Amino acid sequence: MEHTYKIIVVGIGPGSPDYVLPIASRTIAGAKVLVGSKRALDTFGSANQVIRIIDKDIKGVLDFIEGRLACQDVVVLVSGDPGFYSMLAALRGRFAAERITVIPGISSAQLAFARLAEVWQDAALISMHGRQAADDVLRYRPGHKLGILTDTQHNPAHIACVLLEHGWPETACVWLCTNLSYDNEVVAAMTLAETTGTPGFEHSVMVVKA
Repeated sequence: MEHTYKIIVVGIGPGSPDYVLPIASRTIAGAKVLVGSKRALDTFGSANQVIRIIDKDIKGVLDFIEGRLACQDVVVLVSGDPGFYSMLAALRGRFAAERITVIPGISSAQLAFARLAEVWQDAALISMHGRQAADDVLRYRPGHKLGILTDTQHNPAHIACVLLEHGWPETACVWLCTNLSYDNEVVAAMTLAETTGTPGFEHSVMVVKA
């Protein structure tokens, strides 16, 4: 029976190797073909592996993976957890679920809530990294809690203004969490009103709680 090679999508957590599951570390170490961001490959790749950087040419990355699958497994590194805004969505658009094995990781959103000793089971987890969230998710209601991935355009100051427009009180609590798991990690607490004048934190997790 002909062997079917697989894509193994590995969540590498928020960044530090300390937050990578042992099964993920073993899978990465045993990989012959490794695909991931430059940062991920610099951290986890080795000289004896065939590597392909995930760049803006997603179709080219998928073509590379498909070509390699003819003769070997391909390990794809994604930051955080594969099920939360990652390359897994593009892979599922090209390949059947049967060809994909997923090893979960710790998402930056999970770690942000952990840093605050805050439960996230009742939070709306959304990404405004390259996208706009739906109004019904952003709209204020008592007890509402948000975990938001930010980017350069949708930075915390911008998002704070959007939330105020959606009825959130100026006194709502905000935590800006950046470089999570690294030595230069920052978790900054402030009000929603103060966030509107806070620069930076472009690539962070923004937790908001009324």
